Amino acid sequence: MEQEIIEIASKILKKEVKVVERLLGGMSNYTYIIEAEGKKYTFRKPGEKAENFVSREIEKKNIALVEPLGNTNHMVYLDLTTGIKIAEYVEGQVLSTLPRQHYLSQVSDTLKVIHRSGLKAENNYNHIKRLSDYEAINHTISPRYLELKNVWLNWFEYYKHLPMVLCHGDAQPSNFIITPNQKAMVVDFEFTGNNDPYYDIAQFGNMDFNDALALLDVYCENQTTKADKKRMIFYRIFLTLQWHQVATYKHEIGLSEKLHIPFDKVAIAYLDKAEALKKMHEEV
Repeated sequence: MEQEIIEIASKILKKEVKVVERLLGGMSNYTYIIEAEGKKYTFRKPGEKAENFVSREIEKKNIALVEPLGNTNHMVYLDLTTGIKIAEYVEGQVLSTLPRQHYLSQVSDTLKVIHRSGLKAENNYNHIKRLSDYEAINHTISPRYLELKNVWLNWFEYYKHLPMVLCHGDAQPSNFIITPNQKAMVVDFEFTGNNDPYYDIAQFGNMDFNDALALLDVYCENQTTKADKKRMIFYRIFLTLQWHQVATYKHEIGLSEKLHIPFDKVAIAYLDKAEALKKMHEEV
């Protein structure tokens, strides 16, 4: 793959390119740091069938929308067909490799810049349609998933009237870069759209749900209410249902064997998390 990346990036940048290292994180893409004439870039190669989950046209528009806010890197190139993207590299450390609790204020500040920008995407995240679209490409729908989804849909009747703002949409720690001046830059706008800001907070709990609870408290300026907590848990349940569908699809198309990742077990683990979160939502 590295040779393929060198060949593609060299043609795009019209410069001699070398691969520096691969960045880990996420279920959908291969991301590398490359270098050309002393300047570093990130190179994204989408995983197999990633186009079933995102729109590159919408991604390009949303990147153009958020770049002027100054908290992400500049996109150099995005192929709307292949999804290959090259962007300027941000010096710093990926937050998923650091003690996350030390940088909650920076993450909260960065998310608030996006949430309070007054900008609007042309797309709403549209949670129910997204689940339906993901279900449509899977051959197997777990009865357990459907039961949990129905519980979530009942709760959605309460939350669906909340105002939506521009959200990152995939605000997990692996998408934040802590720069040398201690600012939290955020990358990867594949899932960006108008959404509830608590969705971004819920996504921050991708590695550990306690991260989301801690970020919520900082975001709410240490005045978190039970309603705030239930709202964030509600979106975390949605995320487990969404990623259950993605993992199921990856297993069905043979990626468990190809990538040596047991996506069938990953899918079940997401339902286990949904069960635990459902109980937590009921007990708050």
